[in-house]
Amino acid sequence: MKSHRVDKPLLISIIILAVVGFVIFSSASLGLLARQGSSFSNVAFSQAFYGMFLGMLLLFLTSKIHYRFWRKYSLLLFLAAVGLTLLVFSPLGFEHGGAQRWISFAGFSLQPSEFLKIGFILYLAAWLSGAKNNLQTFLYGFLPFLGIVAVVGSVLLAQPDTDTFAVILASGLSMFLVAGGKFKHIALMILLALACLTFLIFSREYVKQRVVTFLDPSKNSQSSSYQIQQSLIAIGSGGISGKGFGQSVQKFYFLPEPIGDSVFAVASEEFGLIGSLGIVVMFIFFAFRGLKIAIRAPDMFGGLIAIGIVILIVSQAFINIAAMIGVIPLSGIPLPFISHGGTSLMVTLASMGILLNISRYQKQN
Repeated sequence: MKSHRVDKPLLISIIILAVVGFVIFSSASLGLLARQGSSFSNVAFSQAFYGMFLGMLLLFLTSKIHYRFWRKYSLLLFLAAVGLTLLVFSPLGFEHGGAQRWISFAGFSLQPSEFLKIGFILYLAAWLSGAKNNLQTFLYGFLPFLGIVAVVGSVLLAQPDTDTFAVILASGLSMFLVAGGKFKHIALMILLALACLTFLIFSREYVKQRVVTFLDPSKNSQSSSYQIQQSLIAIGSGGISGKGFGQSVQKFYFLPEPIGDSVFAVASEEFGLIGSLGIVVMFIFFAFRGLKIAIRAPDMFGGLIAIGIVILIVSQAFINIAAMIGVIPLSGIPLPFISHGGTSLMVTLASMGILLNISRYQKQN
């Protein structure tokens, strides 16, 4: 299999997303500086060193490693990611915002579910490409797929981390469909997911409040509806061209998590409709190039990895953006490349390297 250069348009889109994301994060983090000056340096260092520096280094390294290398170790990587994620329930785990999603060791904290995302995609791609002749059967196709998803779901929903499970499920279903899974099995999985969501709405107050807030954002303006109202104020006040870099008012005292899931609102206030549409267009272009690489991949394993990574990133981005503009219920999911999270950015860039490596071997016109 002859190696070519990486897909340049994809590489350029990744670099633009990473650089623009870091610029937006830098501005949004000024709000954190005003509120919690003592923690600003730690947050900035985490994003710059662990996210950008180590992330770019890993992107370079993984883009050089043949993507088929990951097939041999996919099960081990998946089990290791599950084990790492389970550590959130150990003494190493700690709670933030009502969820047990992080671990801390020797002064360093990380969110293990970020590793679970890529571990799931690599293992599912390996299993699907190996079981392609049995995928349309219920016993040897759907049930094992359901089992793999159930392992991930049980670990994430216990934290709870419903949003991360949702994007992983979207990636998994896309990969299962492309690999040859039956539509009726996918429909059954969607029905099971909806039943699970219904159960969560009635059993977990925070999920119920999200739905209530979505249906009537004017209710509880000082509690459950506060974030969406402040987000819409920030987005609306940005106008067409925005207030300018660093000029957001909402990030200082009003927007919850201005460097987290509210970062798109900060970007919209400072760069306006033009800047907001620019972010959306960048993600759309990334999706277009990534899916083109998936179609041209030399084998099913490479194509499924590409599909999984692209759907994971794009679904996460558009869930975040849609939530901030009130199109769907609020989620705590970060915006890829932009929101705070050194672990998230590092793993995202590492997965971009895998995608770029697949592009080296794509079928040429």
